Amino acid sequence: MQHRRLGKSAIVVSDICMGTMTFGSQTDEAAALRILDQCFERGIDFYDTAEGYPVPPDPKWVGRTEEIVGKWLKTKPRDAIILATKVSGPSHVWFRSPKRQGMTALDRRNIMVAVEDSLTKLGTDYIDLYQTHWPDHDLPYDETMEVLDELVRAGKVRITGCSNETSWGLMKSIQTAERLGTARYQTIQNNFSLNNRRFEDELAQVCRQEGVSLIPYSPIAGGVLSRKYQDGARPDGARFSRYLAMEGRQADMGKRFVNERSLAATARFAEVAAEAGMSPVTMAVAWSKQHDFVASTIVGVSKEDQLAEIFAAIDMVLPADVMQAINKVSREIRYPMG
Repeated sequence: MQHRRLGKSAIVVSDICMGTMTFGSQTDEAAALRILDQCFERGIDFYDTAEGYPVPPDPKWVGRTEEIVGKWLKTKPRDAIILATKVSGPSHVWFRSPKRQGMTALDRRNIMVAVEDSLTKLGTDYIDLYQTHWPDHDLPYDETMEVLDELVRAGKVRITGCSNETSWGLMKSIQTAERLGTARYQTIQNNFSLNNRRFEDELAQVCRQEGVSLIPYSPIAGGVLSRKYQDGARPDGARFSRYLAMEGRQADMGKRFVNERSLAATARFAEVAAEAGMSPVTMAVAWSKQHDFVASTIVGVSKEDQLAEIFAAIDMVLPADVMQAINKVSREIRYPMG
């Protein structure tokens, strides 16, 4: 297992991170604990959760994921785990957060309430990486960066990061932190996969120049690159099977991930993987790790039997001819997710 530094911080993590957003909804506690144990045994030391998990957002189970992760954390040496969680930003993007009756924001009051709740549920006195979950571009960054700095100085948080940010937002946060003399974001957690390479357009350059690490989520494009949605398939219990049957933002997200172009690209990537003698899931995870601006790729599973293809990507480096074949598909089917 390779390890990389998060931004310019002192924290070094495994280059695969286990995401937990289905724990407590799609994945029950017993299965979640077994999955976490298997990841730890394979050398994964980085785990990502959020106060708003599990998905889909629902008041009946919100916060359950942190509770499950906290229960598991008690079975491991705390210093052996790098733990990341998130505070819910404003509910104006893909979904309405169930936290605080949907009245979430990145102001002082919301962040302070959120971090204390997360520390309690996780059963720990510090969080290694605390991230803002969706930005709030209408709120001056001063307040957000100042309160996050308070948490770092108090020892409740080691470093901070953002999620689903834009190039403008990331640069604005860095400039604000420099002006105020506060802790800065060391990481950004955004969508990045074979089917969604938009991060390379601008944000990758920001990360390189400013020393910020991407910890990409959905490297398998929400499961689409596993081919389980090919030919109109809608597997029982699968995330986008549910989302495509819903209305509003969930349906919109489903259509963004599962559409004619994304399925065409998936079929082409599967051919490249087969030619290279590996599964498309393994290739997708290995590809995600193989970027200079990426510190650790966040993977996620809902069932234990999905781990093998991910573990196969540990220490894998895709050869030049495979990378060239992948790039050829990306040039011919540009931006499959829009």
